[in-house]
Amino acid sequence: MAKKIEFTAGDYVVYPTHGVGKVLGIETHEISGETIDLIVIKFEKDRMTLRVPVGKAQQSGLRRLSSRKMMDSALAALKGRSRAKKTMWSRRAQEYEAKINSGDPVSIAEVVRDLHRADDQPDQSFSERQMYQAALDRLARELAALEAIDEQAAADKLEKLLKAA
Repeated sequence: MAKKIEFTAGDYVVYPTHGVGKVLGIETHEISGETIDLIVIKFEKDRMTLRVPVGKAQQSGLRRLSSRKMMDSALAALKGRSRAKKTMWSRRAQEYEAKINSGDPVSIAEVVRDLHRADDQPDQSFSERQMYQAALDRLARELAALEAIDEQAAADKLEKLLKAA
């Protein structure tokens, strides 16, 4: 039997495809004659509320915020060398999208690192900039929640690390 994940109101959690949200609580609903407990998660940034069945929370990838150690690994990945492949953008974009939606902070940091452009580098396409911003926002939100700082301060911290690399 899979281990049961307990979430309580006020917990910050990460849902892979939406990023950081806050648990509002657990609701019980009757659907098709069955009683189901749902974890209610509010994503302030997207003005969205998501309800995940308690029994499906683990397989959906819902997890608590990263540990400090995991976030440190992600920040270390930002300082590494870019491993951007020379494949077509459409293929790389699919890989980057999968990494962003994995919810794994180290994978998201790799996307941020690979798509980051220093001031002396050539410009990015519109879709590269969009994907970079999406990855940066996702990582910044988790860092902000973990360190109890605002998102802009977290994003500034990430960009500073990238510039220092």
